Amino acid sequence: MGRAKRMARAFALYEVLLGLAIFSVGVLVLGRSVENCLNASTLSSEGDRVRQILSNRMAEIQATPGFPDEQKETKIDTGYGEVKLIQSSVPAGLKDEQDLELGGINRVTLIVEWTRGGQAQSRKIEFYVYRAG
Repeated sequence: MGRAKRMARAFALYEVLLGLAIFSVGVLVLGRSVENCLNASTLSSEGDRVRQILSNRMAEIQATPGFPDEQKETKIDTGYGEVKLIQSSVPAGLKDEQDLELGGINRVTLIVEWTRGGQAQSRKIEFYVYRAG
């Protein structure tokens, strides 16, 4: 009877160790999942901030009288790091149905460049601006 009791205790110890190992692996996996969620949230916030920068600059250009600057570069601190906003403006070169070039229309390109995790990132929009004159 003593031997059977010892075997039962040894078996219970193995059960506890196995349970502890499974719990430890579960906690590690859960921690990794939380880290991935936080990274995804940061990336989403960073992307939202870049889109907001592009949107704000586009609205500023559209609201400002006169033709946009041909070339302009600005550095902006986003809270997630510094980004570079590059603006270029060229005549659109659009033609009407009589093959005459339409004047006063510029194609504006806005590019935001930044680095995330050592990798270069960028977003770009193009739009037209009409100025009579």
